[in-house]
Amino acid sequence: MQNPTPNNAPTFESVWAAMQETDRQIEQSNRYLTEKFAETDQQLKETDRQIEQSNRYLTEKFAETDQQLKETDRQIKESERYLKELFAESDRQFQETKAKTEKDRQESERRMKKMEELMGSWANNQGCFAEEYFFNSFEIGEQNFLGEHFDEIEKNVKGIKKNFKDEYDIVLINGKSVGIIEVKYKAHTNDILKVLRKATTFRVNFPEYERHQIYLGLATMAFHPELEQECLNNGIAIIKQVGDMVVIRDEHLKVF
Repeated sequence: MQNPTPNNAPTFESVWAAMQETDRQIEQSNRYLTEKFAETDQQLKETDRQIEQSNRYLTEKFAETDQQLKETDRQIKESERYLKELFAESDRQFQETKAKTEKDRQESERRMKKMEELMGSWANNQGCFAEEYFFNSFEIGEQNFLGEHFDEIEKNVKGIKKNFKDEYDIVLINGKSVGIIEVKYKAHTNDILKVLRKATTFRVNFPEYERHQIYLGLATMAFHPELEQECLNNGIAIIKQVGDMVVIRDEHLKVF
């Protein structure tokens, strides 16, 4: 008895059909893979093109940047050169100005010194003229001063005692009195204290006249009212030029 064929046993036709289906699927897979490989290759080529384009762009930008850096460096060097020249010129001008200023200062000092010498000489000449004028007015006259006759008259008498050094322009002397006259070409009220100090320094410098009465006088070519009043208030004789005469006001004198 023969074995019967199973109902699901493959037949030639089914196997052949299965093989054809397999071949179709393989062909379809190959076609799909070919298309995918072609697409991938195209994408890779595009990527390479883009990379190459990017490299070319970067190369151009690097070259441009390098050129800009070189230009910037050139401009910096040019600026440094210009600044060095400018500083050198400024320093030269400063040194010239400094030298000129120093020269002008020295010239000004020289002129100022000369002016001071001239002014001092002029002031001294005025002072000497006033001293000589008033001294001669006493010497030529009868030497009556403060109601007394004075036997001696001296000018530019110097006292040299320590801490009491002084100079007395005109000194009138007799047996009991001393007249000390301060002479100014143009006196001021601040000269009053200087006149008052003469009585003290004279007694120290010349103790032989310690018991003498001392009278003080201020002689000047020009008296203003405030100065005359200060002399009156302090008991100092007023001796002034009025026209061609020397006028003495001594009615208010104090004994020092």
